Amino acid sequence: MAKMSIQERIERTLTRSEAQVFVRKEFDKFGGYDQVGRALRLVLAKGLLVKAGYGIYVKARKSSVTGNNVPVIPLERIGREALSKLGVKTDAGEAAKAYRDGRTTQMPMASVLNVGKSRVTRKIAFGGKTIRYER
Repeated sequence: MAKMSIQERIERTLTRSEAQVFVRKEFDKFGGYDQVGRALRLVLAKGLLVKAGYGIYVKARKSSVTGNNVPVIPLERIGREALSKLGVKTDAGEAAKAYRDGRTTQMPMASVLNVGKSRVTRKIAFGGKTIRYER
């Protein structure tokens, strides 16, 4: 039996994994940096993944409205899972907490994550929407 290519190994990992968000270092075990990068570009072109930031990939599905590939989970959850995998503890932003606790009726429009004392500069975005951070 022939060895599987790096692309095939990544695709198999995606189908077997229950995780929705992946960071680049999860695929490093399959080969060198450049080889994995080429394979990830092919997987992105196939529509199995979308890129949500530097080294952050999310499982994708076809949009019923536009036909483009979109993430299978909302942007705020992408941010939480990605930062968790990068070792940063997150919580909802103050506006989201106030709405959740019933202290206000105004729904927060922006995706804001509280990162505590961590210094996060990584941009996590998709489709023109970006995650903002507060301390």
